[in-house]
Amino acid sequence: MRPVAEQGSGAAAEIAKGYVSDGAAVELGAVVIDGTTEASAAVRLPLATLNRHGLVAGATGTGKTKTLQLISEQLSAAGVPVVLADVKGDLSGLSAPGEANDRTAKRSAELGDDWTPAAGPVQFLSLGTGGTGSPIRATITSFGPVLLAKVLGLNETQESTLGLIFHWADQRGLALLDTKDLRSVITHLTSDEGKEDLKGIGGVSAATAGVILRALSNLEAQGGEDFFGEPELDVHDLMRQQDGKGVITLLELDNLQSKPALFSTFLMWLLAELFEELPEEGDLDQPKLVFFFDEAHLLFSDASKAFLERIEQTVKLIRSKGVGVFFCTQLPTDIPNNVLSQLGARVQHALRAFTPDDQKALVRTVKTYPKTPHYDLESALTSLGIGEAVVTVLSERGAPTPVAWTRLRAPRSKMGSIGAEAIQAAVASSDLHAKYAETIDRESAYERLAAKVAPPADAPEAPSAPAPAPSSAAADKDEPGLISQAMSNPAVKSFMRSAASALGREITRGLFGNRRR
Repeated sequence: MRPVAEQGSGAAAEIAKGYVSDGAAVELGAVVIDGTTEASAAVRLPLATLNRHGLVAGATGTGKTKTLQLISEQLSAAGVPVVLADVKGDLSGLSAPGEANDRTAKRSAELGDDWTPAAGPVQFLSLGTGGTGSPIRATITSFGPVLLAKVLGLNETQESTLGLIFHWADQRGLALLDTKDLRSVITHLTSDEGKEDLKGIGGVSAATAGVILRALSNLEAQGGEDFFGEPELDVHDLMRQQDGKGVITLLELDNLQSKPALFSTFLMWLLAELFEELPEEGDLDQPKLVFFFDEAHLLFSDASKAFLERIEQTVKLIRSKGVGVFFCTQLPTDIPNNVLSQLGARVQHALRAFTPDDQKALVRTVKTYPKTPHYDLESALTSLGIGEAVVTVLSERGAPTPVAWTRLRAPRSKMGSIGAEAIQAAVASSDLHAKYAETIDRESAYERLAAKVAPPADAPEAPSAPAPAPSSAAADKDEPGLISQAMSNPAVKSFMRSAASALGREITRGLFGNRRR
């Protein structure tokens, strides 16, 4: 017996009233009452509300990945680009049409869904050069001290020192492109000459520098050396369309466990970059991009209060840029309350309550949902089947919809991986692979500081020049040359002053300390 207080199609119709949408919407599924699917009571997620963010949660094996697939393919079909992480390697099926079978036929019949196979445009990316997707990178300078401190696991004192190091490099126009650049700057600032450079604004203690350098070495051993560098990812490459469909960007993360902090913080960097790059949009009929933040607990784990406050502020502000963010995790309690309160759409798969801690998490989860006369939520959340979820979203009026026990539609794309060979073929034919495959190592802090301390090379003896021929006119001797004439031009002087000013200007940093464009 399903845990309900009211039974029959009347309850389903009452719940479904809250999900009526005048505009385009993602079709999630249909209301379930007392174990019966009411096909006429549809549960929808309006596209116009997706910049109010959302949550997809549930225990392992309850269908979260298929929900991400279901939402992503419909967003793509509506022309909305999507970014999501392929943690388990089975979301590549979004690029291939699904295969009809008895299970999809049964689910479609229950929901009144005219299921037909469909595929979407997908581009495959990997962090650094070690994955199967096109390699993407960020520079140390762009990442900034706040996000890098999170990756390195630094405390507040060490983060403050790292901020000072970035400030010094920014002021002097030293590009920190990769880890060797940062290492060379830290080494310089702990030398006698470097200490003199920092006189009056603090200093870098040898002990703190040692901690940062050791953390940097650990990051390099985990693949960070391959990730930081150029060419840097242009976030506009995540916002493309193909034949009217939004391109789905899959971040391949099959080696997630080896560098979880780098993965989660990189996703936050992407959000910060999108915030800095995109113009204000206000309320749109549909979002410009939807960003799925998988394994969200990794971002919030061991985060400082200041870091959490920045996340909260970013989530608040980025909605005005037309970007929707969905956090994906096992428990809603993995998300801090100040962030959780901003997530308008909730798709909650089954929870398990095997331990006292599980039971506490279940009780806390129930309290995050609107009260409902139709379900005993504590019982419902432990009774959901695979492919079922408790759902509440924001209506187009901005009000929470009634809680709905929902049987979700089957994705129309392939449920599973397309295989390594097919992924490699897609990557090889992608224009992004040609753009990002080759690493660029231009002059940066490492080379400039190395040249500063290196002994000057012996200059070759200049060949003797022939004596100049005597001039036939004495006036010619005082006539300025072409370069002198150009430099005396007022327009050229103005340009040179502007260029010098631009070169000397300190880098401006955003909310997360990332470089602002």
